Amino acid sequence: MKRLLPCLVGLLAAFSALAVDVPYLSGRVVDNAEILKAETKRKLNAQLKAHEQETTNQIAVLTVPSLEGESVESYAEQVFNTWKLGQKGKDNGVLVLVAPNERRMRIEVGYGLEGTLTDVAASRIVRNVMTPRFKAGDFDAGVTDGVAAVIGQLTGAAAIAADDPRPAVAVKKSEKFFDGPDLSLPERILIGAFIFGIIGLFTVIGVLTPGMGWFLYFFLIPFWAMFPIVVVGTTGALYLFGTYLVVFPIAKLIVSRRPWYEKAKQDIKTKGTAQIGGFTLTSGGGSSSSSWSSGSSGGGFSGGGGSSGGGGASGSW
Repeated sequence: MKRLLPCLVGLLAAFSALAVDVPYLSGRVVDNAEILKAETKRKLNAQLKAHEQETTNQIAVLTVPSLEGESVESYAEQVFNTWKLGQKGKDNGVLVLVAPNERRMRIEVGYGLEGTLTDVAASRIVRNVMTPRFKAGDFDAGVTDGVAAVIGQLTGAAAIAADDPRPAVAVKKSEKFFDGPDLSLPERILIGAFIFGIIGLFTVIGVLTPGMGWFLYFFLIPFWAMFPIVVVGTTGALYLFGTYLVVFPIAKLIVSRRPWYEKAKQDIKTKGTAQIGGFTLTSGGGSSSSSWSSGSSGGGFSGGGGSSGGGGASGSW
């Protein structure tokens, strides 16, 4: 234990030596990173002095070349407490910190001003006011506009508006064809195969089936209107629906003029059954209702007349 204690003390001393030092508070603007013009510093000093005389709020600006691996949050708090910004008992200080090497910045707010310069307001100033200027390489404008926004928030002269994502969403929806549910491509393919496989099969049956075909045409209208939205979105579904309304009658009229269609129609009337493409089409007593069964099947399957009581389960993943 006696040997361990000196080691711990040495490690703490080493970490202390590596930590970035808190610079001397030489004025309201301490530009140790030398990123601000002399005229900018002069105007900022005058602006911050006038604000302090008017409100007693103390705002200071610090730029450092590097944080030396320390987080911007912990370093800003260390500087704030070392400089003791704000009036005693009021805790009405604000620190604007910029570290260009790490491209980090922070607005540290004293306890007494947290109700006015809230975390949300400070975040908006950093994100909407300072960041765009810094990205453009204009540190003078970024710091100047950031300080002006802080003062405006404290005095109520100007508030930073909240981000409004609605225009971006509107543009995205208007330009995006697949504007339906947010699904991945594999999900769209699998769901699309299921939906279009079912309604596509019944559509083909409607086109090829004499008598019952027009009933299926009207029956499938709501399915073609709604189900494709899940796969291709509203716009895509609208195109598919219009295509269905036009193409089905045209295909039906073309098919109805084929010799095999006329033969199948006549066979149903006279024999009650007809062969179309390897399938057997049957008619119950000459009525318009019909059913399909595979001609190659050796036996059939049908229900025994039961009904469901509503039980079961659904799930998702």
